[in-house]
Parts: sequence; structure tokens; C-alpha cells
Amino acid sequence: MAITAINPYLNSNFAPVRTEITTDNLKVIGELPTNLSGMFVRNGPNPQWSPIGQYHWFDGDGMLHGVRISNGQASYSNRYVQTQAWKIEQAAGKAVWSGLLEPPQMDNPHGAYKNTANTALVWHAGQMLALNEGGAPHAIKVPDLKTKGEYTYNGKLVSAFTAHPKVDPDIGEMMFFGYSFTPPYLQYSIVSAAGELLRTVPIDLPMGVMMHDFAITENYTIFMDLPLTFNPERMQRGESLMMFERDRPSRFGIVPRYGDNSNIRWFESSPCYVFHTLNASEVQDEIVLVACRMNATTVLNASNSQPDLEADIPRLHCWRFNLSTGKVQEEMLDDVPAEFPRINENYLGQPTRYGYAGRMAKNSLPLFDGLIKYDLSNGKSHTHEFGRGRYGGEAVFAPSLNATAEDDGWLVTFVYDEDLETSELVVVNAQDVTSEPIARVIIPQRVPYGFHGTWISEQQLQVSV
Repeated sequence: MAITAINPYLNSNFAPVRTEITTDNLKVIGELPTNLSGMFVRNGPNPQWSPIGQYHWFDGDGMLHGVRISNGQASYSNRYVQTQAWKIEQAAGKAVWSGLLEPPQMDNPHGAYKNTANTALVWHAGQMLALNEGGAPHAIKVPDLKTKGEYTYNGKLVSAFTAHPKVDPDIGEMMFFGYSFTPPYLQYSIVSAAGELLRTVPIDLPMGVMMHDFAITENYTIFMDLPLTFNPERMQRGESLMMFERDRPSRFGIVPRYGDNSNIRWFESSPCYVFHTLNASEVQDEIVLVACRMNATTVLNASNSQPDLEADIPRLHCWRFNLSTGKVQEEMLDDVPAEFPRINENYLGQPTRYGYAGRMAKNSLPLFDGLIKYDLSNGKSHTHEFGRGRYGGEAVFAPSLNATAEDDGWLVTFVYDEDLETSELVVVNAQDVTSEPIARVIIPQRVPYGFHGTWISEQQLQVSV
């Protein structure tokens, strides 16, 4: 495949890898904890063919990179998510779909868009799913990462499926949503702990918006109607289908978990965009949401005004929605640019003290040069530095076996060394993030920069379906 030299997302460590491998007994610098047992899997874009037209980082075919850890040893494997689109292009020996920066291929007999399954992963009801918000999930077999196929809940799935579903750690229910260019613009669904799709209800929005993430608490679900809008009339005028409209407010909809459009409450705040939430919780009469907020976004060239130096710079913020008074308070928690926020998922939807995120490097590309641990109780933070010329991804929290504290566990992520041109999995003590990694697992081939991952415990691996 010829690499387009001027496209940064097809070069350096954004460039795809072609070989699928499995390697055991990897070299470990340091020592893997004996009570860290399970598998870290990360998803990301990895185009198998030269792109048609312009290429955006979001366009690549999904590829999973997994590291299995057990008894102080580690193994690695990587596999494409074999979607139907991947199979069609594999058979054709070339790209069949263009990307998000090109006009929709309305005359493509296979559909105008393809489901890349490249964005994130979720473990639920004994099953790992590879996700892309434009279509259905794909079931993945673990630990070998082979694709089983589309997962539609026995045909009950009637909407797209967010890349960021939320699993209630106490009762095991999973909440997800799907957004659309056409009405209903938003649909909200609940899956039982056993994996049965229980209900899907429409939520009214004034127009279609790109809604990448949402949040849950013990009793509520929070949707974000932000001003990154879809407007087919714009596209008919030769303008962008998607645009950030700075004159529209941000709206946050809070609905009881088993509620619907009849009892959702909307709160308005300043225009912004949020790709990812950290967590939400209930504190007395307030719903508290913590997320990485940007003043605006130019994603997919979506801005409708002059360049904003603060656009596309995410910082951790907090919103407080008072259910009694209807008031909204918005506050920046840290001025350091950071993204891909995560918590210990065992505390999802509950008040948490700690959060973690990737520190944005001073670079025009989406690179992380360290990990930030936030102490939300006192406003302090501590940073783990990857080192000169080393960039990593989202840090996933892997709880220690029999953990008794919220931060008792490890942060795991892939790191690429640009000087050595090598990749490794780093394991950082979440209770002592400023120290060197306790273990570095050397990966036998380059792992391109990617999106989101998950930690699957050994117990979950044993009951996988």
C-alpha cells in the first residue's frame, strides 16, 4: 500500500500495520504483579487499503490489540474486526468506501457508509463487543480476538449503537443510545444483566447532533444535545452536513433510567463540545457531571466561523444540575489539556474521588505525553510522564484482586517510542502514578495510536460466551 506522505494519519505511528500475529512469553522490563490477571484490549483505526480521496483518522478499519497477563507473563495478539465491509473490501482487493471527509457515496450498492467497528469496546453479559457509533456492535471472541459477527440482540436492535455504552456495576444493566441524521434523532435503550435488550424509546431533539458519549448515575441517564449539528439542507447547498453552531446553547437532558421523552428535563449551558465523559453521580438535589469540555470543535472541518485558538482543546470540567431549582453551575477543574478520561469502572455512576486522563502533548496531533490522576476531592492532580519522544493512549484502570480502595489497581496503556520505533504496554501503579511503570511489556510489532480499550478480568475471561 502506498502511504500518502502529506497525511499525518497515514504516517509515523498513525500508519497501519498489516500483519496479524500472536506471540507468547513477551519480554517484561520490571515485574508484572501476581494479582494482575486478565486481558487488556484496545481498538483503533487500521485501514487495510489505500483510501479513496481524503483520509481521516476516524475512517480506518477496526483492529484490536490485546495483551493477556497471567502469572507474571504476557502474550500479545492483534486482529482486524472482520465486519461485512471489511470482507467486501478484502474480496475486492481495494477500498470500496470513501471516508468522512468525502461526500456520502449514495450510489454505493453496499451503502453510503461503512461500519468500521474501530472506536471502542465493552464487556457485558459474558461478551466483548467492538463498537462504532454508526452501526451495530460486533461480537468478539476472547482471548483470540476473532470476530463472531454483528450483534443485534436477536434482531431487536433498531438504532445505531454508541461507542460508549454504560454498564451499571451494581446490577449489571447496560444503557446505550443511537443517534441519527433523520428523526428520531435519538433513541435510548437498556439491556438487562443477562444480555436481553429490554426497551428502546425515542428522545425528542430539535435536530440531529453528533452525540459521542453520555453518562449515567444510579437513577438517571444524562444526554448531551450539543451544537455539533447535522443539517441535510446545508449539504444540499454544498456546505458541510456537520457543523459546530456557536450561537446554539448546550443542552443536557436528564431522564430517569426507566423514563422516556415524557419525563426528561433539559438544562442549558454555554456552547461547547464534549467527546468523552468521566463520570456522573447524584449528590443531594444535584446531578454532577464531570467531562472533558472544549469551547468548540473543528472535527471533520465542522466549524462555521473564524478559527478559535481555544477550539479542540479539552479540559476537565464539572457541571452541577440542580433538580430542585433548575439551575446549572459549570466549572473548570483543571486547565491542563487532557482527554480520554476513565475511572475505576466498579464505581461508575457513583461519587468518585479519582479520575484519570491522557495529558495532551503540545502538538497539533492528538498525542498524549503522560497520564493525569485527578483527586476530585481536593482539586489536586499528579502526572505520570511517558518520557521524551514517547506517546501513549487511553489509560484503562485494571483493579487489583480483592481491592479495598477506589484507586487500588493499575493503569495500563500502549506507549510508542518514536526514537526506537517500538511499542510497549506500560503498567502504572494507580496509587503512585508519578513513579516509573512497575512493568513494561515489550510488544513484538508496532502498535499504532488508537482509540479506546477495556480490561477483562481473568474471571470474566473464564465465563466468556
